[in-house]
Amino acid sequence: MLLEFRIRNFRSLRDEQVLSLVASKDKTLHDTNTLGTGLKAAPHLLRSAVVYGANAGGKSNLIKALQFMRGVVLESGTVIQPGQTYAVQPFRLDDASVGQPTEFEVTFLLDGVRYQYGFAMTPQRIVSEHLLVYKAFKPQRWFKRRFDADSGGDVYEFGPGIKGAKHLWEGATRPNALFLSMAVQLNSEALRPVFDWFVGHLIIINEQTPLSLEFSMQMLKQADGRRQICEFMRAADISIADIEVITRKVPGQAVHVDLVAGKTEVRPEEREENQLHFSHVTAQGQAVFDVADESSGTRNLLFLAGPVLDILHKGLTLVIDELDTSLHPLLVRELVRLFHQPDLNTGGAQLIFTTHDTALLGASDLFRRDQVWFVEKDAEQASTLVALAEFSPRKNEALERGYLQGRYGGVPFLGHVLGLKH
Repeated sequence: MLLEFRIRNFRSLRDEQVLSLVASKDKTLHDTNTLGTGLKAAPHLLRSAVVYGANAGGKSNLIKALQFMRGVVLESGTVIQPGQTYAVQPFRLDDASVGQPTEFEVTFLLDGVRYQYGFAMTPQRIVSEHLLVYKAFKPQRWFKRRFDADSGGDVYEFGPGIKGAKHLWEGATRPNALFLSMAVQLNSEALRPVFDWFVGHLIIINEQTPLSLEFSMQMLKQADGRRQICEFMRAADISIADIEVITRKVPGQAVHVDLVAGKTEVRPEEREENQLHFSHVTAQGQAVFDVADESSGTRNLLFLAGPVLDILHKGLTLVIDELDTSLHPLLVRELVRLFHQPDLNTGGAQLIFTTHDTALLGASDLFRRDQVWFVEKDAEQASTLVALAEFSPRKNEALERGYLQGRYGGVPFLGHVLGLKH
């Protein structure tokens, strides 16, 4: 479960911005929208968070920052080659920021243990890296790494909590690789839970990693998965009675290379093709449609169905940019409610998403004040992330109207842009 994400000097996020999933002491929707942790420092976490902001305000950059951090953790030890640079983008609209490193840090809870991991980097190298582990109230510093400009190398400090061939891992870590990633590649069992959280517990969906039908398709091929997805679609008030996967053989071609003879041959070869058939039933009749006949909203909901059901079952953290794309506001609302149902969300799954759908703010029983965030740019084009709770809105305040009036920031004022008078 994610407690906190910190970012500095990434694209429009110049100054340090903090997205926190730690619940406040407010008791509103406490039983549904929060979950207990057993931690004194953060006794309850939020099951969801929503981020609003104008177009180009920076909310998508927040998602990209977390995605970039995840990518560096996954790839720096294997994919990135010696001397290769990263496409990390610092804030470019002031000279001071351009030359400064980009900083990332996440705090998460895994199997009752709190981890606080972060690093700073330039396109050329990792300049610092650290890991704090809270197995008790007082943190243990497992390792700290920093680049020493005088010697031109990295300086490491290790705590007693980290076991294994740490000096071997240190020697194998390239300037442009994370110590965490290299140590796990070299079989560090102590650090593997941190690495695995990024790999398997953090799911990010945006324009760089769009939704795929494949996961839902595989679930539909299993009887239990098919039942769950059909129930999911029907709960969204869609007249779908059943979804069937038809697999058939179709002619195709395959390239065969004979390295001994030095020949390449194209041969006919059958391949499998999956087709979806949607059975719709109404009081007036029934019909079967192909996936191309369904609306983009229905297709997107189906794409989401498999991953969301899996995430709820496993207790993962799902991060989505523009959740409301091609989905009706009522469908978005029901998706959010799935994460707020303790009897369904038994593993502590979380949903973090960006949206323009202000109707969600009008639903008084959907979000607590500490679950709503706003992103907007200042006069220097730097993005700022602010929680609704910081504005201390009244319990009965009309949040949607207040947001559209610019009371909390994060909205464009077209009249000012176009030079119009109100």
